[in-house]
Amino acid sequence: MAQPCQLCGEVHDLSAFEVSKAPDGVNAEIMICEACTSAQAARPLHPDYWSFLTTAMWSESPAVKVMSYRLLDALKSNAWAQEALDMIYLEPEEQSWAEADLIASTSSATRDSNGAILNAGDNVTLIKDLVVKGAGFTAKRGTMVRGISLTDNPEHIEGRVNGQHIVLVAAFLKKSN
Repeated sequence: MAQPCQLCGEVHDLSAFEVSKAPDGVNAEIMICEACTSAQAARPLHPDYWSFLTTAMWSESPAVKVMSYRLLDALKSNAWAQEALDMIYLEPEEQSWAEADLIASTSSATRDSNGAILNAGDNVTLIKDLVVKGAGFTAKRGTMVRGISLTDNPEHIEGRVNGQHIVLVAAFLKKSN
């Protein structure tokens, strides 16, 4: 019998997947199916697909536990994922490994309201009306801001709205094509 996917248990279309930022000497490779490979690359993650993580998180493989932790952390806005995060047990070195990638992925990137990474020069759309303090106007929902600039703070971007150069909170923006 073929080895199953170490996350969902599927036995078809398996391939090796390396869990990033592993400490030296730790086997960071797990076998996962094509469905899990595709689903983990999608952002935002689809919570209905990942319900099997409540089982996978109890694996004896450190790499599977770390991968489960990272996926659950990305899904923690769902009550079941937060409950699983509260229950998961990781050794201190596994915890450091799991959080190393989380810190790297969340600290430096500017993300929009859907989690998409924003880059300088991107176009964004406002997802809600925003009162622009000091400028005396309200930037309306649906307003396109073209050619944004990034700031030192990953929660803010700069752009022109109504001819004014203003700072906007990235959480109130959606990346446009």
